[in-house]
Amino acid sequence: MSCLQRLETDCMKTNREAYPRISIVTPSYNQGEFLEQTILSVLEQNYPNLEYIIIDGGSTDNSVEIIKKFESHLAYWVSEKDQGQYHAINKGFFWSSGEIMAWLNSDDMYCKWAFNVVADIFGQKAEIEWITTLFPLFYNNEGIAVFCNEMPGFSKDAFYEGRYSELYPQKAIDYIQQESTFWRRSLWERSGGRLSETLGLAADFELWARFFDNANLYGVQVPLSGFRLHDNQKSHQRMTYLEECQAVLACYNPSKEAVARDVIRILKLHRIPLLDRLLNRMIGYKLHSISVQVTGNDTTWHLANTKRFF
Repeated sequence: MSCLQRLETDCMKTNREAYPRISIVTPSYNQGEFLEQTILSVLEQNYPNLEYIIIDGGSTDNSVEIIKKFESHLAYWVSEKDQGQYHAINKGFFWSSGEIMAWLNSDDMYCKWAFNVVADIFGQKAEIEWITTLFPLFYNNEGIAVFCNEMPGFSKDAFYEGRYSELYPQKAIDYIQQESTFWRRSLWERSGGRLSETLGLAADFELWARFFDNANLYGVQVPLSGFRLHDNQKSHQRMTYLEECQAVLACYNPSKEAVARDVIRILKLHRIPLLDRLLNRMIGYKLHSISVQVTGNDTTWHLANTKRFF
Protein backbone atom coordinates (compact mmCIF):
# COMPACT_ATOMS: atom_id res chain seq x y z
CA MET A 1 0.00 0.00 0.00
CA SER A 2 1.37 3.41 -0.98
CA CYS A 3 1.82 6.29 1.43
CA LEU A 4 -1.15 8.16 -0.08
CA GLN A 5 -3.43 5.11 0.03
CA ARG A 6 -2.54 4.52 3.67
CA LEU A 7 -3.38 8.14 4.50
CA GLU A 8 -6.79 7.82 2.84
CA THR A 9 -7.59 4.54 4.63
CA ASP A 10 -6.57 5.80 8.08
CA CYS A 11 -8.58 9.03 7.75
CA MET A 12 -11.73 7.09 6.74
CA LYS A 13 -11.56 5.05 9.96
CA THR A 14 -11.85 7.99 12.36
CA ASN A 15 -14.78 10.27 13.25
CA ARG A 16 -13.64 13.80 12.35
CA GLU A 17 -16.23 15.50 14.55
CA ALA A 18 -14.51 14.19 17.68
CA TYR A 19 -11.40 16.24 16.88
CA PRO A 20 -10.98 20.03 16.66
CA ARG A 21 -10.01 21.21 13.20
CA ILE A 22 -6.31 22.06 12.89
CA SER A 23 -5.34 24.49 10.11
CA ILE A 24 -1.72 24.36 8.95
CA VAL A 25 -0.26 26.76 6.37
CA THR A 26 3.03 26.11 4.58
CA PRO A 27 4.60 29.02 2.68
CA SER A 28 6.76 27.65 -0.15
CA TYR A 29 9.33 29.07 -2.53
CA ASN A 30 12.03 27.04 -4.30
CA GLN A 31 12.51 24.57 -1.43
CA GLY A 32 11.80 21.49 -3.51
CA GLU A 33 14.77 19.73 -1.91
CA PHE A 34 12.93 19.63 1.42
CA LEU A 35 9.27 20.24 0.58
CA GLU A 36 8.09 16.63 0.29
CA GLN A 37 9.47 15.75 3.73
CA THR A 38 7.68 18.80 5.14
CA ILE A 39 4.35 17.85 3.52
CA LEU A 40 4.60 14.23 4.67
CA SER A 41 5.34 15.35 8.23
CA VAL A 42 1.92 17.04 8.16
CA LEU A 43 -0.09 14.38 6.33
CA GLU A 44 1.43 11.41 8.15
CA GLN A 45 0.08 12.74 11.42
CA ASN A 46 -3.07 10.93 10.17
CA TYR A 47 -5.03 13.59 12.01
CA PRO A 48 -8.70 13.17 11.02
CA ASN A 49 -9.73 16.84 10.98
CA LEU A 50 -6.81 18.52 9.22
CA GLU A 51 -7.03 21.54 6.96
CA TYR A 52 -3.69 21.82 5.14
CA ILE A 53 -2.96 24.81 2.90
CA ILE A 54 0.17 25.44 0.81
CA ILE A 55 0.92 28.87 -0.63
CA ASP A 56 3.73 28.74 -3.17
CA GLY A 57 5.31 31.98 -4.37
CA GLY A 58 5.77 30.89 -7.98
CA SER A 59 8.64 28.43 -7.52
CA THR A 60 10.86 27.68 -10.50
CA ASP A 61 12.22 24.38 -9.16
CA ASN A 62 10.23 21.14 -8.71
CA SER A 63 8.08 22.48 -5.83
CA VAL A 64 4.83 22.70 -7.84
CA GLU A 65 5.29 19.15 -9.10
CA ILE A 66 5.64 17.97 -5.50
CA ILE A 67 2.57 19.94 -4.35
CA LYS A 68 0.45 18.46 -7.17
CA LYS A 69 1.45 14.98 -6.02
CA PHE A 70 -0.40 15.62 -2.75
CA GLU A 71 -3.13 18.02 -3.91
CA SER A 72 -5.99 15.60 -3.13
CA HIS A 73 -5.01 15.93 0.55
CA LEU A 74 -4.88 19.73 0.53
CA ALA A 75 -7.73 22.07 1.42
CA TYR A 76 -6.25 24.74 -0.85
CA TRP A 77 -3.05 25.51 -2.69
CA VAL A 78 -1.82 28.07 -5.17
CA SER A 79 1.43 28.91 -6.92
CA GLU A 80 1.76 32.56 -7.89
CA LYS A 81 4.06 35.47 -7.26
CA ASP A 82 3.53 37.04 -3.84
CA GLN A 83 5.14 39.66 -1.60
CA GLY A 84 7.20 37.30 0.52
CA GLN A 85 6.89 34.66 3.21
CA TYR A 86 4.61 36.52 5.63
CA HIS A 87 2.30 37.67 2.85
CA ALA A 88 2.01 34.03 1.80
CA ILE A 89 1.17 32.92 5.35
CA ASN A 90 -1.52 35.61 5.65
CA LYS A 91 -2.99 34.43 2.34
CA GLY A 92 -3.07 30.88 3.65
CA PHE A 93 -4.78 31.77 6.91
CA PHE A 94 -7.36 33.78 4.95
CA TRP A 95 -8.51 30.49 3.42
CA SER A 96 -8.42 28.60 6.74
CA SER A 97 -11.24 27.79 9.15
CA GLY A 98 -9.67 25.64 11.89
CA GLU A 99 -10.08 26.22 15.62
CA ILE A 100 -6.35 25.57 16.08
CA MET A 101 -3.79 27.30 13.85
CA ALA A 102 -0.08 27.10 13.03
CA TRP A 103 2.32 27.41 10.12
CA LEU A 104 5.20 25.19 9.08
CA ASN A 105 7.92 26.48 6.78
CA SER A 106 8.77 24.38 3.74
CA ASP A 107 12.03 23.00 5.14
CA ASP A 108 10.90 22.08 8.68
CA MET A 109 9.04 19.00 9.96
CA TYR A 110 6.53 18.04 12.64
CA CYS A 111 7.07 15.16 15.05
CA LYS A 112 4.65 12.31 14.32
CA TRP A 113 2.64 12.81 17.53
CA ALA A 114 2.35 16.61 17.38
CA PHE A 115 -1.27 17.12 16.32
CA ASN A 116 -2.70 14.56 18.75
CA VAL A 117 -0.80 16.14 21.64
CA VAL A 118 -1.91 19.64 20.65
CA ALA A 119 -5.56 18.65 20.17
CA ASP A 120 -5.61 16.80 23.50
CA ILE A 121 -4.23 19.78 25.42
CA PHE A 122 -6.56 22.34 23.84
CA GLY A 123 -9.47 19.94 24.32
CA GLN A 124 -8.79 19.48 28.04
CA LYS A 125 -7.74 23.03 28.93
CA ALA A 126 -10.11 25.73 27.69
CA GLU A 127 -8.06 28.40 29.50
CA ILE A 128 -4.96 27.69 27.39
CA GLU A 129 -4.87 29.77 24.20
CA TRP A 130 -1.40 29.09 22.82
CA ILE A 131 1.30 26.51 23.39
CA THR A 132 4.79 25.62 22.25
CA THR A 133 7.43 23.06 23.17
CA LEU A 134 9.87 23.10 26.08
CA PHE A 135 12.14 20.86 23.97
CA PRO A 136 12.91 22.57 20.64
CA LEU A 137 14.28 20.02 18.19
CA PHE A 138 16.76 20.55 15.35
CA TYR A 139 17.33 18.53 12.16
CA ASN A 140 20.37 18.43 9.92
CA ASN A 141 20.23 18.95 6.15
CA GLU A 142 19.06 15.34 5.62
CA GLY A 143 16.22 15.62 8.13
CA ILE A 144 17.89 13.64 10.91
CA ALA A 145 17.31 14.91 14.45
CA VAL A 146 20.68 16.08 15.80
CA PHE A 147 19.93 18.27 18.82
CA CYS A 148 17.20 18.91 21.39
CA ASN A 149 17.36 21.76 23.89
CA GLU A 150 15.42 22.10 27.19
CA MET A 151 13.68 25.30 28.32
CA PRO A 152 12.32 26.10 31.80
CA GLY A 153 9.03 27.73 30.75
CA PHE A 154 7.60 30.98 29.42
CA SER A 155 6.90 34.40 30.92
CA LYS A 156 5.32 37.52 29.44
CA ASP A 157 7.62 39.77 31.49
CA ALA A 158 10.70 37.85 30.38
CA PHE A 159 9.62 38.10 26.74
CA TYR A 160 9.16 41.87 26.88
CA GLU A 161 12.61 42.19 28.50
CA GLY A 162 14.14 40.47 25.46
CA ARG A 163 15.00 37.20 27.20
CA TYR A 164 13.55 35.04 24.41
CA SER A 165 15.97 36.41 21.84
CA GLU A 166 19.72 36.94 21.56
CA LEU A 167 19.45 40.71 22.08
CA TYR A 168 20.95 40.37 25.57
CA PRO A 169 22.96 37.10 25.58
CA GLN A 170 23.90 37.43 29.25
CA LYS A 171 20.20 37.41 30.21
CA ALA A 172 18.78 35.09 27.53
CA ILE A 173 16.51 32.21 28.50
CA ASP A 174 16.15 30.79 24.99
CA TYR A 175 13.62 31.45 22.24
CA ILE A 176 10.10 30.46 21.15
CA GLN A 177 10.31 27.85 18.40
CA GLN A 178 7.89 29.05 15.71
CA GLU A 179 7.33 25.68 14.06
CA SER A 180 6.27 24.18 17.41
CA THR A 181 3.81 26.95 18.30
CA PHE A 182 0.03 26.46 18.01
CA TRP A 183 -2.81 28.80 19.01
CA ARG A 184 -6.58 29.14 19.07
CA ARG A 185 -8.28 31.11 16.31
CA SER A 186 -9.94 33.29 18.97
CA LEU A 187 -6.49 34.48 20.14
CA TRP A 188 -5.40 35.11 16.53
CA GLU A 189 -8.47 37.26 15.90
CA ARG A 190 -8.14 39.22 19.17
CA SER A 191 -4.49 39.89 18.34
CA GLY A 192 -5.06 41.43 14.93
CA GLY A 193 -5.68 38.38 12.74
CA ARG A 194 -2.59 38.69 10.56
CA LEU A 195 1.20 38.69 10.52
CA SER A 196 3.06 41.94 9.98
CA GLU A 197 4.27 42.19 6.38
CA THR A 198 6.52 45.16 7.09
CA LEU A 199 9.08 42.94 8.85
CA GLY A 200 11.31 40.76 6.74
CA LEU A 201 12.42 38.18 9.32
CA ALA A 202 10.84 38.70 12.75
CA ALA A 203 7.10 38.73 12.04
CA ASP A 204 6.73 35.65 14.22
CA PHE A 205 8.43 37.48 17.12
CA GLU A 206 6.08 40.45 16.59
CA LEU A 207 3.07 38.10 16.61
CA TRP A 208 4.25 36.57 19.91
CA ALA A 209 4.40 40.09 21.38
CA ARG A 210 0.74 40.61 20.48
CA PHE A 211 -0.23 37.15 21.74
CA PHE A 212 1.45 37.85 25.10
CA ASP A 213 -0.72 40.96 25.38
CA ASN A 214 -3.75 38.67 25.43
CA ALA A 215 -2.75 35.32 26.96
CA ASN A 216 -0.02 33.35 28.72
CA LEU A 217 2.12 30.98 26.66
CA TYR A 218 2.38 27.43 28.02
CA GLY A 219 5.28 25.08 27.32
CA VAL A 220 4.76 21.36 26.64
CA GLN A 221 7.26 18.79 27.90
CA VAL A 222 7.62 17.02 24.57
CA PRO A 223 9.12 17.99 21.18
CA LEU A 224 6.45 18.98 18.66
CA SER A 225 8.48 19.97 15.61
CA GLY A 226 12.00 20.50 14.35
CA PHE A 227 13.94 23.28 12.68
CA ARG A 228 16.11 22.17 9.77
CA LEU A 229 19.66 23.50 9.68
CA HIS A 230 20.97 24.13 6.16
CA ASP A 231 22.97 26.69 4.19
CA ASN A 232 20.19 28.60 2.40
CA GLN A 233 17.84 29.49 5.26
CA LYS A 234 16.87 33.05 6.16
CA SER A 235 17.96 32.59 9.79
CA HIS A 236 21.57 33.20 8.72
CA GLN A 237 20.63 36.90 8.49
CA ARG A 238 20.99 37.12 12.26
CA MET A 239 21.78 40.81 12.74
CA THR A 240 18.81 41.94 10.67
CA TYR A 241 16.55 39.62 12.66
CA LEU A 242 17.81 40.99 15.98
CA GLU A 243 17.35 44.58 14.82
CA GLU A 244 13.73 43.78 13.99
CA CYS A 245 13.25 42.11 17.40
CA GLN A 246 14.63 45.20 19.12
CA ALA A 247 12.22 47.41 17.16
CA VAL A 248 9.31 45.17 18.22
CA LEU A 249 10.25 45.27 21.91
CA ALA A 250 10.66 49.06 21.77
CA CYS A 251 6.89 49.22 21.31
CA TYR A 252 6.30 47.54 24.69
CA ASN A 253 7.18 48.81 28.17
CA PRO A 254 8.97 46.26 30.35
CA SER A 255 7.31 45.56 33.65
CA LYS A 256 8.27 47.60 36.71
CA GLU A 257 9.78 44.44 38.14
CA ALA A 258 12.44 44.45 35.40
CA VAL A 259 14.37 47.26 37.11
CA ALA A 260 14.10 45.50 40.46
CA ARG A 261 15.43 42.28 38.95
CA ASP A 262 18.48 44.09 37.58
CA VAL A 263 19.19 45.62 41.01
CA ILE A 264 18.86 42.20 42.63
CA ARG A 265 21.32 40.68 40.16
CA ILE A 266 23.88 43.32 41.15
CA LEU A 267 23.33 42.63 44.86
CA LYS A 268 23.67 38.89 44.29
CA LEU A 269 27.16 39.41 42.91
CA HIS A 270 28.32 39.96 46.51
CA ARG A 271 27.43 36.35 47.28
CA ILE A 272 26.25 36.95 50.84
CA PRO A 273 24.46 33.62 51.57
CA LEU A 274 21.56 34.98 53.67
CA LEU A 275 21.01 37.94 51.36
CA ASP A 276 21.19 35.63 48.37
CA ARG A 277 18.39 33.42 49.72
CA LEU A 278 16.20 36.40 50.61
CA LEU A 279 16.64 37.97 47.19
CA ASN A 280 15.71 34.73 45.43
CA ARG A 281 12.40 34.73 47.29
CA MET A 282 11.62 38.36 46.57
CA ILE A 283 11.25 38.39 42.83
CA GLY A 284 11.40 36.17 39.79
CA TYR A 285 9.52 35.16 36.69
CA LYS A 286 6.31 33.16 36.83
CA LEU A 287 6.99 30.53 34.19
CA HIS A 288 4.07 28.78 32.51
CA SER A 289 4.28 25.15 31.43
CA ILE A 290 2.17 21.99 31.23
CA SER A 291 2.80 18.71 33.00
CA VAL A 292 1.20 15.39 32.19
CA GLN A 293 -0.13 12.44 34.17
CA VAL A 294 -0.71 9.12 32.40
CA THR A 295 -2.93 6.53 34.11
CA GLY A 296 -3.77 3.47 32.07
CA ASN A 297 -5.35 4.75 28.86
CA ASP A 298 -6.03 8.22 30.28
CA THR A 299 -3.75 11.21 29.73
CA THR A 300 -4.39 14.25 31.92
CA TRP A 301 -2.69 17.62 31.36
CA HIS A 302 -2.04 19.97 34.30
CA LEU A 303 -0.94 23.59 34.46
CA ALA A 304 2.48 23.71 36.12
CA ASN A 305 3.31 27.32 36.93
CA THR A 306 6.60 27.89 38.75
CA LYS A 307 8.51 30.97 39.85
CA ARG A 308 12.18 31.00 39.09
CA PHE A 309 14.92 33.60 39.44
CA PHE A 310 17.17 34.43 36.52
